[in-house]
Amino acid sequence: MQNITEIDELVKLISKLPGLGPKSAKRIVLKLINNRDEIIKPMANTLAKVYKNVTRCNSCGSLKSNIEGCANCENIKEKFYKICVVEDIADQWSIENSNIFKGYYHILGGTIASVGQRKEDLLINSLVERVVKEKIDEVILATSATVEGQTTAYYIQDSLKKTKVKITKLAQGLPVGGEIESLDDGTLFSAFKNRSNLNPNSD
Repeated sequence: MQNITEIDELVKLISKLPGLGPKSAKRIVLKLINNRDEIIKPMANTLAKVYKNVTRCNSCGSLKSNIEGCANCENIKEKFYKICVVEDIADQWSIENSNIFKGYYHILGGTIASVGQRKEDLLINSLVERVVKEKIDEVILATSATVEGQTTAYYIQDSLKKTKVKITKLAQGLPVGGEIESLDDGTLFSAFKNRSNLNPNSD
């Protein structure tokens, strides 16, 4: 491979993307170079717009447009009374694409037990604030069935005790160790339909 600094840097950056190694990154770079007008130029413009205009919402954790605001927690067209709590945005997208859940989402940004992740960095306090402010009836814990996901779910459950909100979690259909993002629509449907109540003294 020719020693061209710009190409080397691009290969290193692309290889950092999920599921891509150096070999895949090199093939992608060659594809880009061979289609500079059709792909590179519009991609560069779009990436610049995304970098400038798209950020995470400080309240719900979802992606928002700095121009249009947050379509998740600032929804003025419909009022929901349920919040689905997930670990990351990929989980939100998976559930949205399945059309199983109709309500608000709350994206934590990770799990408590993740390496280098502190519970203070997660949007748990803002979740409590949203439950109170929006008069939410039910919080659905859709964290993964991993040790980290379950640990986070227990912490959230404890944090919401004073709100008296109904708390449920995904149940049957969610395999042990399973991550939300990797589940098919049928499994997600079963997990939502059969979710269990975590409030011992409520219906």
